[in-house]
Amino acid sequence: MRRFLPLIAVLALAGCGSSTKPADIPSGDTGTSSVPADTTAQTQTTAPTPTGLVNPKPGPGVPKASTTTDLAKKPVIPKQTGKAPSQLVIQDIVKGRGAAAKSGGLLTVRYVGVLYKNGKQFDASWDRNPNSFQFPLGQGQVIPGWDQGIVGMRAGGRRQLTIPSALAYGAQGSPPAIGPNEPLIFVVDLKKVSGS
Repeated sequence: MRRFLPLIAVLALAGCGSSTKPADIPSGDTGTSSVPADTTAQTQTTAPTPTGLVNPKPGPGVPKASTTTDLAKKPVIPKQTGKAPSQLVIQDIVKGRGAAAKSGGLLTVRYVGVLYKNGKQFDASWDRNPNSFQFPLGQGQVIPGWDQGIVGMRAGGRRQLTIPSALAYGAQGSPPAIGPNEPLIFVVDLKKVSGS
């Protein structure tokens, strides 16, 4: 299985070398022209306030959230039905009690990512050793859906992010695992928040 560095960052093989340090991960700017006008601000250098649906009540049109609340276990993301949401959907599975994630903070996370359309896993830090990933929030080193969707999350929490294509990899996708215009779902555990 192809290893992603991690897949939440836009992969650019040219110029990256073989290093996997977070500092080597290029900008989260998808570089597509198909991003709707209302999402162009996601490439800014500060994490915007979360937009979209935050902790919506279960019902039609709301993604099924993972029910794996044991943070010592890899989360299982349920297969979805129906059309993917056109906006970011944030669902807290476990509310953390530690420091809150804010722009400039260095976050340590674990995650699982699946395709919305069929639930197929394309990446999971849980499957590697070490199984966590660090990145500075709001600096464009991850996809916009993460820079927006993790804001306000507290250490010790688990959150599901259903991310429309425009806030993920856009029209170019991230072949071969993620096709063009592919909505994604991530379950993210926030292990630690440092600095800000």
